[in-house]
Amino acid sequence: MTSTFTDAVGQPHQTAPAARIVSLVPSLTELLFDLRLGARLVGRTRFCVHPAPVVGNIESVGGTKEIDMEKLLALSPTHVLVNVDENPKAMADDIAAQGIEVVATHPLTVADNRALYRLIGGLFSAGEKARALEADFDTALERLERDARDWPERRALYLIWRKPWMTVAPDTYIADMLALARMSTFDAGGDLRYPEIELTDGLLEAVDMVLFSTEPYPFKEKHLEAFRAEFPAHAAKARLIDAEMVSWYGSRAVQGLDYMRAFGAEACR
Repeated sequence: MTSTFTDAVGQPHQTAPAARIVSLVPSLTELLFDLRLGARLVGRTRFCVHPAPVVGNIESVGGTKEIDMEKLLALSPTHVLVNVDENPKAMADDIAAQGIEVVATHPLTVADNRALYRLIGGLFSAGEKARALEADFDTALERLERDARDWPERRALYLIWRKPWMTVAPDTYIADMLALARMSTFDAGGDLRYPEIELTDGLLEAVDMVLFSTEPYPFKEKHLEAFRAEFPAHAAKARLIDAEMVSWYGSRAVQGLDYMRAFGAEACR
């Protein structure tokens, strides 16, 4: 039986059990494999690194911002998966102009993963796997919420870039994941979801934690050491945080919830 599923921009799509899929979103590539849809995946970006090593067997068509359209078309995809934040609208429009179905996603909260599982699982006839994944998600969320009830509220500055320093706004998926562990995101003001900031002692006085994410900028321990040397009064606030666990939606969110449960507990010590 054919069913209709509506994506994040209101576009309806019919069930496509024999789809040939290109994913331009790393977390969605991983989700396809976890829904046992890897055989339907014919293309990916070079940033789609999970699950290793099998994802390496899938043809790369470029990055998340720019693709080789000829290479994509040569794969004869029926569907291309995109994300509102990660992929340019103009690129998605160019793909759609080729007669390919573009499926848009845009999880803004951790709870939005449920709808994402239903969309991808339902559209590509993996509903049973999607329901099992949703159950795992609910269990992990319940564990985190139960433990977090006893944690204090902490103010967190989550850094995603340097030169210039950049952070995330409170209305992002990352901020929602942190909030589940009772970490409220520093609000830089303005309308930008990923604003630039200037690190100063005054700003750092307003936060309890400074979280250095491992992507998109690959922060490492050496960057924390440099921060501690520059801002010794705030040295104890610096922590490295696994960005894949905090910012990747899809099936990775289940692991992410358990990661935040352990991260939040450690931060309370």
